[in-house]
Amino acid sequence: MVSAKLLFVEEYWDIIKEAYSGYARYLWQEITFQYDYKPWWQNYFWALILVSLFFFAWEWLRPWRKDQPKFRKDFWLDAFYMFFNFFLFSLIIFNAMSEVVVNAFNQFLGWFGLTNVVAIEIGSWPVFLQLFTLFIVRDFIQWWTHRLLHYSPRLWEYHKVHHSVEQMGFAAHLRYHWMETVVYRTMEYIPLAMIGFGIDDFFFVHMFTLAIGHWNHANIKVKLGPLKYLLNNPNMHMWHHAHDLPEGRKYGVNFGLTLSIWDYLFGTAYIPHSGKSIKLGFPGVKKFPKTFFGQIFHGFKRKG
Repeated sequence: MVSAKLLFVEEYWDIIKEAYSGYARYLWQEITFQYDYKPWWQNYFWALILVSLFFFAWEWLRPWRKDQPKFRKDFWLDAFYMFFNFFLFSLIIFNAMSEVVVNAFNQFLGWFGLTNVVAIEIGSWPVFLQLFTLFIVRDFIQWWTHRLLHYSPRLWEYHKVHHSVEQMGFAAHLRYHWMETVVYRTMEYIPLAMIGFGIDDFFFVHMFTLAIGHWNHANIKVKLGPLKYLLNNPNMHMWHHAHDLPEGRKYGVNFGLTLSIWDYLFGTAYIPHSGKSIKLGFPGVKKFPKTFFGQIFHGFKRKG
């Protein structure tokens, strides 16, 4: 029995060590382009920077709210959040934690004679159809997860970090509590695993959703016409961040991340007017932690 426990501990310790060293290698290779397993242009680290610089320049050249400072309130905090949530958090804890959980989950399935949970094999489909399917399924799951972050009092405490933005800009897209990553990835894992998620070309979908997310939060405005019923946009997302919610909508409105169609289908769309100058945040935002460490540890203390 003792020997079995030791083997179990050693197995998971090896998983943790490999996860740390593997992700550290990956991150360094991304920064320095020292890899040969993918094209140079599929580089997440520098793609994030280029997409961010593009929207930063757009905000400066064609601002929607012209009275807002070019370096708006908390700009540098949000800029740090981009790198923390995209890379540092994975290096510090998430990658190792997810490897352990996935391995444990697969072992659990093995007890019942299951080797995987793939229900629909899409690997033989045309690449475009695979990408489209993964994008739609993932965005739908994320819409419901986002809505859960607002409806659950416990999860809302974590989500408050994102809603503590008081001046909107593209970098606000990636100001969010690290627990949101845990919640989103947990909710996504089984549904995406069931359709064989893991296609290499998902880079394109990921960068598209990243760009739309930056755009939703950016200090810019574009007339979409009928496309507003399909794609989320700055005008729509401003109302999601409104300090004062409409009557009867105490849990929020406009939960779409990339697609707006879910809000129109499920009756949560709300755009009474442009929202250009509405107050952002939530009741009590002035007392909310302002520092990075104050925010990333927020939500763990039980209310007395």
